[in-house]
Parts: sequence; structure tokens; C-alpha cells
Amino acid sequence: MSEYDLTSKIAPHLDRHLVFPLLEFLQERHLYADEEILKAKIELLNETNMVDYAMDMHKNLYRSDDVPQEMIDRRVEVVARLKSLEESAAPLVSFLQNPALLQELRPDKQYNLQMLNDRFQIGPDQIEALYQYAKFQFECGNYSAAADFLYQYRALCTNSDRSLSALWGKLAAEILMQSWEIALEELNRLKEIIDSKNFASPLNQLQNRIWLMHWSLFIFFNHENGRNGIIDLFFQDRYLNAIQTNAHHLLRYVATAVIVNKRKRHMLKELIKVIQQEQYTYKDPITEFLECLYINYDFEGAQQKLRECEDVILNDPFLGKQVQEANFVTVPLRDEFLENARLFIFETYCRIHQCIDIRMLAEKLNMSDDEAERWIVNLVRNAKLDAKIDSKSGTVVMSTNHVNVYEQIIENTKQLSMRTYMLAKNVLEAAPGAPATR
Repeated sequence: MSEYDLTSKIAPHLDRHLVFPLLEFLQERHLYADEEILKAKIELLNETNMVDYAMDMHKNLYRSDDVPQEMIDRRVEVVARLKSLEESAAPLVSFLQNPALLQELRPDKQYNLQMLNDRFQIGPDQIEALYQYAKFQFECGNYSAAADFLYQYRALCTNSDRSLSALWGKLAAEILMQSWEIALEELNRLKEIIDSKNFASPLNQLQNRIWLMHWSLFIFFNHENGRNGIIDLFFQDRYLNAIQTNAHHLLRYVATAVIVNKRKRHMLKELIKVIQQEQYTYKDPITEFLECLYINYDFEGAQQKLRECEDVILNDPFLGKQVQEANFVTVPLRDEFLENARLFIFETYCRIHQCIDIRMLAEKLNMSDDEAERWIVNLVRNAKLDAKIDSKSGTVVMSTNHVNVYEQIIENTKQLSMRTYMLAKNVLEAAPGAPATR
């Protein structure tokens, strides 16, 4: 299933620390040789300050207690730099760690800066040192301290660019600590800044939206309300345009969220349109399943793609999260996906057939005859479908409901009246000298 692995496409849009959970997942699933994963981890670690972790990885990879001299020298350098930054930020860190002194801070940033300068001789240099110290702590893997210091830094920072950088760092730290509620708050705060009118250039804005969507995958597939959140964010025009511009692979996650989210079923039509537009740019079994079912009405193809979808979900770092239940391990999202995908097949098949052979439908749903019959009975009962099951002949007979002609005339008249009103209103507003509408 490595051909459907999106790590190489997702990783360039993440902080390198956020790539580690993806590599851990791939190692657990054995999609690649352990040696390849370890080399990738070491390559990432060499760009961070997590030198002890990098040494352990090197020993594990080469099965030796010896490490290159450059790693030893790098560790000495990191320790010295950490001590230097700790001394530079010490006055402000000492202040921030004193609960009594913290009570003197006010919502007014300018007052706080003046007070710190007058009473404690803490000025711009110490505030900048706090940022560098927090960033260094993050690079060392101390995400909790980094998150606290970056939060305090943003409360004192007057440089908008540096404040934005600190917010990205705070978001990454909360994700790595799996603090999903706080991470969602930081994500929304970051989105508000990115979407503001005075945010950099349009190209920079586009790039930041793409980054934001990739980082949000960690949150949306772990937060209890994430399946609503990803649809609400990704279907906004500006973010959907960003996906179609330079992040087509994110369609996998949008499609999965729509399939498993019954409350957002109305977004399916818009999703199908986007998948159809991008079918020559990006496709995988999940998008192809919807394409087979809703564009080509190819039920055999949809059945084949549904089998592949299960493997794709199990081997995707965001979709294949395992949960321990009693004495067995399950993948909740996989189970929900299959259930809803079968429902999609059944509903679509029912729209174009009046009498359905249960055995044939069981094949299309990849189920046994008995399982299919029980599933259909429960579905008809719960969804209150107007259908009858004939167990003797092994068929499902769908009743056709014809809309009353008088109801059609009444509904069309209502729509015509509303359109006439809106047309008259627009003509009046467009006329020269027309009075301003209230």
C-alpha cells in the first residue's frame, strides 16, 4: 500500500517535528523497511536539537554503541547554546514564574512593557531572548516549556511577524502534546490572522492556508468534533481553492470526512463536483469510490474500490488510528467508513432499480447473503424507507412515490413568486436615483 502513502506529499508542509508521528505510524505498519524509517528519522533529527534521540537512533540503526564525532560535537554545542539562552532570558523567565508578579500584568500590552522596563529593567532584548529560548526548547523536544514561553512571549511582543511565528510554534507544541482542545483554539486564532485583509501578499496567504490545512489534520482526526471542523474549514471557498491549486491530495481527507459524517451529507454534491474537476490531477481509492458510484454509476468498480479503501484507511497516519476495546484492537473510522459507504451503494442502487436481488446486492456490498439481508432489514427499519423485503424470492421491492401534481404546482409557484420579488428588488436598486434600501 506504499503507493497510496501521502507522507512524501504532506511532510513538506509540516514542521519537521510533526513528521515524527507520521514516521512512527509507518514503522508500526511496516510499509517500509525499518532501516529506511530510521535513516529518515536521523535525517530529520540532524536538523533539530534532539541530539540524544539522534544518537539513540544511530546506535539502533547500526547496532553499535559508537556514534560519529560530529554528533558528540553537536551535543556539546547544543548544551552550551541552551545555557547561554537560559541566562539571557533568565530575568523575564524569573518574572513569569512568579505568581505574585504575574498578577501585576494587565490586558494593556503597552502598560506591561513600560512596567517591566521601569521596575525590572526588562526590555526588548530580554523579550527577544525569551522567544529564542522558547524556540530552542521546542527544537530540543521540550514542547511543554516551549508552549508556555511562546504564549507569554505573544502577550508582550509588538512585532506582528514574530508574533505569528510564535503562534505557529505554539500550535505545533500543542499538537505534539496532543492537547487537542487548546490546539483547536490556536488553529482558529491562526486562521483568523491568515484570513485578515492586511495579511501579507495573496501568494503568502495561499501558502499559509495550505500549511494550516495540513497541520489541522492532526487536530480534526483526533478532536471529538473534528469531522465537522474539517468540512467547515476545507469547504470554504478560499481553502477549497487552495486545495485545487496546490494540495490536491487533501481531497482524500475531505472525502473521508464527508462519507463518515451523516450531518454533512449535503456537502456530497459539491465534493463530487470537485473530484470530477480534479480526477486527472489526483485520485486514490477513496475519491475513485465516489467517482465510480456517483459519476459513472459503476457498481462493480465501486465494490472493488471499497475493498482498496479499507487498506488505504488502515495505512494512513491520520485515518488509521487504532483503539483498544476489551480484548481486541479496532479502527473506528474504518468501521464507520465501510458502514456509510455501503449505505451510499445501497441508496444509489435503489434509485435506479425497483426490484433488487439481495444476493447481487450482497456481492456489491462485499457481505454474505445473511449479513446483507440483516443489514438491509435494519436499514429499512431505521431509515424508514418505503421498501418491502421478500425473503422467499430474496428480493427488496422499492415503492415509488410520485409527487402530487398539485403539490408540484404550489411549490413552483412559491419559487416563482420569490424570484419575481428578488428581480424587482434588484431592478429597483440598480435604477439611477433609486432610494437607498434599509
